[in-house]
Amino acid sequence: EELLKFDWLQLRVGTVLWVSLTSIAVLSIVTLFWRGNNRLAALDSRCTTAAADIDVQLKHRHNLIPGLVETVRGYVGHENEVLIAVAQANAEALRASNLNTRLDAEMQLGNSINTLLQAAQKYPELKASSDFQDLRRQLIEVENRVTAARRFFNLATEEYNNQLGHFPSNIVARL
Repeated sequence: EELLKFDWLQLRVGTVLWVSLTSIAVLSIVTLFWRGNNRLAALDSRCTTAAADIDVQLKHRHNLIPGLVETVRGYVGHENEVLIAVAQANAEALRASNLNTRLDAEMQLGNSINTLLQAAQKYPELKASSDFQDLRRQLIEVENRVTAARRFFNLATEEYNNQLGHFPSNIVARL
């Protein structure tokens, strides 16, 4: 019965202080790691969103390609190799199965579109066509949005990678 009685007043001040400081230290460490984990999760989510934004803009570009090819074909039928190159590059980009293949295919598609737009400059009737002007304007807008989305993705990825290099995020990431 005497063992069950505990007199809090008999505790030494040093013991109370040690327990308090240890509790504060453990709580601080747990909070630090918890915040580091939440920060990494938020940055990872930002990178995923930025990559999805790029995909949306690229899909919009892919949707414009068939109309562009058909519009140009109506005016410059003998420039078939340029039109075929654009159509093939578009198909390759849509079929790409992994990231590296897709990046290469999208780059090739961009180059093919630029070649097509340069070839179109030789045809005044085509340049004057309202359909062509509208598609050209939309392509330029999409390319600008793709560039902006890629810039945002690069910044988000850089921030994520920088966070991975800082304490305690580097430890949290390894765990």
